[in-house]
Amino acid sequence: MAKFSADKIIVIFTVVSAALLQLIDTSIVNVSLTQMMGNLGATFEEIGWVITGYAVSNVIMITLSGWMSARFGRKYYFAASIIFFTIASVLCGLSSNVWELVAFRVLQGIGGGGLLSTAQAILIETFPKEELGLANAIYGVGVIVGPAIGPTLGGFITDNMSWQWIFFINIPFGILATILTLMYVKEPMMKAKSVKMDWLALGLLIAAIGSLQIVLEKGQSEDWFETRYITVLAVVALVTGLFFVYRELTKKDPMVNLRLFNNRSFATGTLFNFVLGFGLYGTTLVIPIFCQGLLGFTALQTGWLMLPGSLATAVMMPVVGILLKRKLMHPAVYAGLGLFLFFVFSYSMGMLNTQIGEHDFFWPLIIRGFAMGLIFIPLTTISLSNLEGTEIPQGTALSNMVRQLGGSIGIALITTYISIDTTKHYSYLSENITATDPATQDRVKMLTNAFVGKGFDIQTATANAYGLISRTIFGQATFLTYKDLFTYLGLFFLLLIPLLVLFRNKKKPAVLDEAEMDWNIE
Repeated sequence: MAKFSADKIIVIFTVVSAALLQLIDTSIVNVSLTQMMGNLGATFEEIGWVITGYAVSNVIMITLSGWMSARFGRKYYFAASIIFFTIASVLCGLSSNVWELVAFRVLQGIGGGGLLSTAQAILIETFPKEELGLANAIYGVGVIVGPAIGPTLGGFITDNMSWQWIFFINIPFGILATILTLMYVKEPMMKAKSVKMDWLALGLLIAAIGSLQIVLEKGQSEDWFETRYITVLAVVALVTGLFFVYRELTKKDPMVNLRLFNNRSFATGTLFNFVLGFGLYGTTLVIPIFCQGLLGFTALQTGWLMLPGSLATAVMMPVVGILLKRKLMHPAVYAGLGLFLFFVFSYSMGMLNTQIGEHDFFWPLIIRGFAMGLIFIPLTTISLSNLEGTEIPQGTALSNMVRQLGGSIGIALITTYISIDTTKHYSYLSENITATDPATQDRVKMLTNAFVGKGFDIQTATANAYGLISRTIFGQATFLTYKDLFTYLGLFFLLLIPLLVLFRNKKKPAVLDEAEMDWNIE
């Protein structure tokens, strides 16, 4: 078991709490959107930019965080990001209209983007290399638990105070994290070479990631390529993205070191991180929508529902970190077990029926929590185990950016699937509901009489009866869609298990030097 000095414990607390600030804010806002709409007089389309603006600026800054750390010094860049994030949080809470809030959320995303990858880089260099798994476990608690507890915290604040407090709550934590960073976080022994700002590359990066994020965030609500600006942004994302990759690969001192993908372990681990983002953020989105939209749970009920699974992840991650240090099995074995457990979770969710309550979610979400812990730590450890010194901040930035994009793409695909599959199920179920069907006539008559008994005239009562039947069919169609979705997600993760062979070693773990984490697969 690792022994932590007081200074190391403070550094761990500082960077994890700062990363949690950023991660919680990615999901805490979601449950307060309705209250924001009413308070700011915003439409549903306008309030959606509160989420999109933050996501766009956040992913861009995550990608740039490696360069920013080298340019300004990791310690001072990290402290400046916390200060910037905290000030932007105050401005968000003081916003008087929706577009002010959107602008300040963009600024908050800029500050938050500097926290996530920089926190991971600081942790990795705080621990000796043989404890890399434990360092990633501590970091992973924030990455996995943060998005899950966001809705719980947001629901509690929204129900008991006002939406402004979801931003003001960041102030004391931001101040404390800034002070501790300046006092205890140290610059790395090997400082990365500071290259000049490549303004063309920066412009291409902003255009590529910004356009892609907007397409992914807004595509479903705008009917994808039926909307002109979505089509234009998709083309912009593709063209500028290709030019950005070409420039960074051909430039001697690139702003974003894409050559790290020549490292097979980093490239393979990052690919699986993309999949992890798909599963993490996709299911974190789907479960609250399923519970609130279909089962009628409140935001706070849904938040409490998600909490035990998050705690299971928090418990599992340090355990996996310790097991990795002892080298009992190859890290890919733990990841394979996690992928299988994720399949079990998805299969269990796919077997639920319409007579479910909160207790039916407990064990499936506990299993999901264990699965995320088993997947995240080994894959992240393998990805970063071969990076040295100045490569670490660039590697953590790219790894986190890919995971965020995986989440965005996963959410976009899932929401599109829900829309299409619900329509398909509704059409199929409606085939048996016709005006000439005796069972339908009896049902309409019974409902009409019930509405007449409540004081409605016969015409309105009949219309209400048909409307209620239609909503019932739609509810059944939506339920069947979610069952299908969980089943397909489970199969998707099950099929990924054989791909873990990409992490095979030439050396057996037993002959590895005790002092190194040699999971090189090249």
